[in-house]
Order: sequence, then structure tokens, then C-alpha cells
Amino acid sequence: MDYFQGVVTEYLRAKRSVFVNTEFMISLDEGDKPKKDRHWYCDVIAVDFKTKCIYLCEITYSTTTQSLLSRLQSWRKCWDDLAGSIRRDSGLPNDWTVVPWVFLPKKYDEAFRTKFAALAESVLPESKMPAPRITHLESTLPWEYRVTWDRQTDDIANGGV
Repeated sequence: MDYFQGVVTEYLRAKRSVFVNTEFMISLDEGDKPKKDRHWYCDVIAVDFKTKCIYLCEITYSTTTQSLLSRLQSWRKCWDDLAGSIRRDSGLPNDWTVVPWVFLPKKYDEAFRTKFAALAESVLPESKMPAPRITHLESTLPWEYRVTWDRQTDDIANGGV
């Protein structure tokens, strides 16, 4: 776990309807032995019971975001199976939405969006994987967001960045 993974986890936990599981293994196949290229470890899974949404949170401060883009490309190729396996292994209802959520430094945002758009056009444009939600790492610092008992006014409740 890197430094910012803990910061992002606390940011996610600040919303009372969100429950998190770190280093979550996503396996397309059931069983004890994950198969090569059919499983991943997601930095954080955040489940928001209020919105019935499962977020696959990936945290990076890489200048190129290349490994993150590779991860999203892999997910995009098998999105329906991946979302189904998360629901299966977590015991969450099949009608809950699964969405990737990327946390990265603000200065890399524009380049990441451009690269992801190109990736989405070239790799299975018909994939059902939604575009990732994006939040800047700088906004996850505890003094940058408001914490109220019901989280009515902060970025998490209103869709993030």
C-alpha cells in the first residue's frame, strides 16, 4: 500500500454510506486458485449503499498513468464478467452499478482523459464499462473536504471532481 492509498481510503470512509475493502482481489473465475490474466488486485473497492454503486478505486501518482491505462484496458475487455464476479464474490445485488474510480494528481488529469478516450475508441468501443469517475488526489486531503454527519455538501455526495 502506498501513502495516498490510505489517504484516499479515509476520504472514501468519510461518507457514512460507503464501506471500503482494500486490496480487493477481483477474480473472473470461482475457486481457490486465480488463473493468470483472469484476476487483479484493486486498490480499494468502495460500496455506497445509499446510491447502490460499487466503485473500483485505483490510485496513482505516476506521470504516465500507463499501468493504470493498461489495467482499465484489461477490465474493459471483460467488463460484464468482471462486474458479475464482483457482485458474486461480494454478495451484492445484480442491479447495483459498477464504476471505475480513478484518483490521480490534478496535473495529470488532462493527459489521462485524452489517453483514456483514445483507449475507449480503440479497445472494444461497444464495452459496457462506464468512463471512470476521476478525483484529484489533492482533494482527498482531510482539510480539503467538508465532513458533516450526513455528508450533504461535499464532493463525494455530489459526484466528486
